[in-house]
Amino acid sequence: MHYLERTIDGGKARFVAYAPSNTPEVDPDLRRTAVLIIPGGGYAMTSDREAEPIALRFLAEGYAAFVLRYSVAPDVYPTALLQAAEAMRLIRAHADEWHVDAGRVAVLGFSAGGHLAANLATTAGDGDLREHGIDPDAVRPNALMLAYPVITSGPMAHRGSFENLLGNRKDDAALRAELSIERHIDAKTPPVFVWHTMTDGSVPVENTLMLVQARRDAGVSVEAHLFPEGPHGLALGTAQTARAGQAEDIVPCVQHWPELAAAWLERTFA
Repeated sequence: MHYLERTIDGGKARFVAYAPSNTPEVDPDLRRTAVLIIPGGGYAMTSDREAEPIALRFLAEGYAAFVLRYSVAPDVYPTALLQAAEAMRLIRAHADEWHVDAGRVAVLGFSAGGHLAANLATTAGDGDLREHGIDPDAVRPNALMLAYPVITSGPMAHRGSFENLLGNRKDDAALRAELSIERHIDAKTPPVFVWHTMTDGSVPVENTLMLVQARRDAGVSVEAHLFPEGPHGLALGTAQTARAGQAEDIVPCVQHWPELAAAWLERTFA
């Protein structure tokens, strides 16, 4: 198993790889699907609960897992997007060393990390990537997985995420529209798996519903799961990832989402 940690963007971001080794007893030439995990935190922090526990869960399912701890406020857009692009570049550049199939790289984003993941996967940030000499298609993931994502900058927005992301440009209407993901769903958007709870009190479920509608309008594949209960930020929905003293973070119906996501990945990359 290759476990390594490196910095991105002068040390402001941290990239951690959990890449299983191959064995001649099974398949010395095995190429795994990779999952780049992007934790949430309202662009103010990156959650521990949505980082290593998620990586270990996908590692146990036979995937190579990677975690990006990206820059947050006071750093502003497009810093985190550029870091996510570099993380994707690293995975594909080291595909041989890490036994990864460079054509099967999924990104999994939680909450504000879901916004970052979707920004990378859609055409929303293409212009900003090009301005920094990055080919958007070269760093676009092959599949997009989202957990209770921040999607819209409109009336149903999670205001704190956009305030932290944009800093003193938070009132720039054109920029906010550019970063409203539902406006940027097109044929370049990879297949999407998304889940949310109906009772999310922080990021309204309408964010996911708007994403689903936009994908339907564009004729792009989407699998969505709406669970009847549970607060925002559930991670795995188990005691392992529950916030200290928060019994409501243990939600049995939500605990099935990693299995659903893994089954979806297998079908998507079949």
